[in-house]
Amino acid sequence: MKFKDFKYERPNLDQLKEINDKTIKFIKDKNEDPKEVIKAVYNKLKIDDLTESMISLVSIRNSIDTIDEFYEKEMEYWDNNTPILQALSNEFNEAMLTSPHRKELEGEFGSLVFSMFEQTKKTFSEAIIPFLQKENKLSTEYSKLIASAKIEFDGQIYNLSQMSPFIQNVDRDIRKRADSARNKFFMDNEAEFDRIYDELVKVRHEMAITLGYKNYIELGYDRLGRLDYDKNDVRRYREQIFEDVVPAVCELEKRKANRLRISNPQHYDIVLEFLSGNPTPKGDREWMVDRASKMYHEMSNETGEFIDFMIDKEVLDLDSKPNKTGGGYCSYIAEHKTPFIFANFNGTSHDVDVLTHEAGHAFQVYQSRDLLNYYRWPTMEAAEIHSMSMEFFAWPWINLFFMEDTTKYKYTHLAGALTFLPYGVTVDEFQHFIYENPAITSEERKKAWREIERKYMPYKIYDEDPFLEKGTWWYRQGHIFSSPFYYIDYTLAQVCAFQYWIKDHEDHEKAWNNYLGLCKLGGSKSFVELITSVGLDNPFKKGTLKKIIKPLQDFLGTIDDSKL
Repeated sequence: MKFKDFKYERPNLDQLKEINDKTIKFIKDKNEDPKEVIKAVYNKLKIDDLTESMISLVSIRNSIDTIDEFYEKEMEYWDNNTPILQALSNEFNEAMLTSPHRKELEGEFGSLVFSMFEQTKKTFSEAIIPFLQKENKLSTEYSKLIASAKIEFDGQIYNLSQMSPFIQNVDRDIRKRADSARNKFFMDNEAEFDRIYDELVKVRHEMAITLGYKNYIELGYDRLGRLDYDKNDVRRYREQIFEDVVPAVCELEKRKANRLRISNPQHYDIVLEFLSGNPTPKGDREWMVDRASKMYHEMSNETGEFIDFMIDKEVLDLDSKPNKTGGGYCSYIAEHKTPFIFANFNGTSHDVDVLTHEAGHAFQVYQSRDLLNYYRWPTMEAAEIHSMSMEFFAWPWINLFFMEDTTKYKYTHLAGALTFLPYGVTVDEFQHFIYENPAITSEERKKAWREIERKYMPYKIYDEDPFLEKGTWWYRQGHIFSSPFYYIDYTLAQVCAFQYWIKDHEDHEKAWNNYLGLCKLGGSKSFVELITSVGLDNPFKKGTLKKIIKPLQDFLGTIDDSKL
């Protein structure tokens, strides 16, 4: 069955509630046979999979076409009703925690599930359902606003993603004009972005207070399933980035300015890497998918089987289209045991990055698809290890996509990944400040962004753009709106992925087998336990960053970027 044939049918909430109540009653009955209780739980999890599959189909199809009336209405329905499902889930979790059969249940499903239940218990009560509904509604508003962008440039109309090639043009005037055209969309909608975010911050703060938290920060961490680190660990990790990575990135930016022969680099120069042009894939979507198939067949038996499955099921939606929401993601449709990859190709190297990145997510869940549904995905920071590491494991085949631009790509990919770390912690520190100070004005938020941005990215100059100088760049970072505190996960995972890059250069077979083992573990361990179980260094441990960036700098130093 192809993706287009996957049938959507809205689950009946009353029936789901009835099944939930019956299962809870069974779990709580001390006279029931524990083996029968375990069977009942498995049956309930199968129904959860079906329900989640329907919600995934709505979300995917709505993101492919945000003005499809049917899925727009279904998305609105689920924005209102996923909090109801969360209430049912919370009741089920509580029954599992207090069941007289807990010992047998824990033996069957693992202690980590019960730790998750304890954490989730703190993050929900029926009193916050209206807040969750509003949060969903506002997040959808942001996505629709971004998808609505119609940018006039040189006589044509483009969406935000389609503007990227112009932003990377070797002609500085084109870059500047393209950036201004793109920025006009954000300027024209400044009040709307401010309103949506202001309402999101306030509703999340109210939610946290209602649940007994001091503010949204701890609630946000608990909602992300962080069991073995807290905001203090993250703060110390950001300090490592500031001390060990920011100076290295500043040097990389100086190298770039020299090779671009620009004495006063501006923000619109940052995405251009070479005067000869940035590396670009040498074909269209179909061409790239053909080469991805060759790459994955040669990489391993497991990846070969995986890419055949993805192509056969037609679960790769990669072209940028009108009314398609921005960005890229990987989803999973449990009913069909099928990952789904969503992207917006635009003819830049990002197309290959997003293809290999999302394929890493999809490959991981494909490897752990037979695990208990709680364990199929790891927590978000661990999940990003698989995607970012897959980008690096693609290096031996990267010439298939970039041909004469291969060295350029390897330089920009590695340097760009290193340069990303200061930006990632900028987003994180900004969010900590915002949720510590939920009552501040929109203008104070913008000022805070610009101050934090200067701290971690002193090379980012907006001399020619007063709108960005006042601190509005973050409007385009969707995670800030829809997934608070998630963004730091990318940086933590990047530090782990760098370790796979190092291991791969030392012993490819050993590195790949280690990575494959990590994929098969899914989310059966918490973040720190997961990485230490496969021998990766903990990013929170002081000295980890300094140790890891040294071989990266050494490699970049072997490339004469002035000749590229």
